[in-house]
Amino acid sequence: MKQRPSFPARLDSVTPAAKPQTLLGATRVLTKPQPAASRHATAAALASPTGVGLDSSAIRARMVQKLAEQGVDDAVVLDAMGRIERHRFVDSALVNQAYEDTSLPIGLGQTISKPNVVARMIALLREAPGLQGQPMGRVLEIGTGCGYQAAVLSLVAREVYSIERLRGLHDKARENLRPMRLPNVHVIFGDGMLGYPQGAPYSAIIAAAGGEAVPQAWMDQLAVGGRIVAPMQTVTGQQALVVIDKTSQGLQQSLLEAVHFVPLKSGIA
Repeated sequence: MKQRPSFPARLDSVTPAAKPQTLLGATRVLTKPQPAASRHATAAALASPTGVGLDSSAIRARMVQKLAEQGVDDAVVLDAMGRIERHRFVDSALVNQAYEDTSLPIGLGQTISKPNVVARMIALLREAPGLQGQPMGRVLEIGTGCGYQAAVLSLVAREVYSIERLRGLHDKARENLRPMRLPNVHVIFGDGMLGYPQGAPYSAIIAAAGGEAVPQAWMDQLAVGGRIVAPMQTVTGQQALVVIDKTSQGLQQSLLEAVHFVPLKSGIA
């Protein structure tokens, strides 16, 4: 099997374009006219990025631009989203959808979250009053999945502990993350509902699965000044994002927009 290139992938050199000709202050590139069939073939090739095209920073920049247009305005988060190659975390049959704002199956009934949801939740973590604009310290991620969100978190937090209850996904995440050699990411196989007390206290906890309530273990392992962002089932039976801030006076909870995540389960499998 051909070895996957190390992260970040090297961009192949670009063949120089035709020499531009300047006329009355305007610049144009002189090229030979192409037959209609050739023009259509070229347009189709550009519209269907494959291979080296998916390694291009331009395709990630377009995704980041869409995130900004959707309301994500945290420059640090946008930069991190633009630096992590999402197509390396999805199955080969789905790579052409990797930079669309959609969730994708990753096996065992689980999904990789939409880029907008990943960016939104990490931005919410960074807005915690206790951080006061400082970088996040130690972060606990519940539900490693394929490892994509852990990779993004590695660029905005000092240290990331990510726990996954499904052995198959835990192994897949390790395989996906290994070429990136992220020294501040620790991938753990275990029951996420119990948190990971060995790494506590955490300045932030983020969950990729939702239950009827936020487990007490997460709140116990959250540092004062820290924040939890997680999906939670509401009284209507639907899921919504919940933000919990831990202050010296206690816990403060806010319910935000509706979301759809896989259910939070206990145990390992």
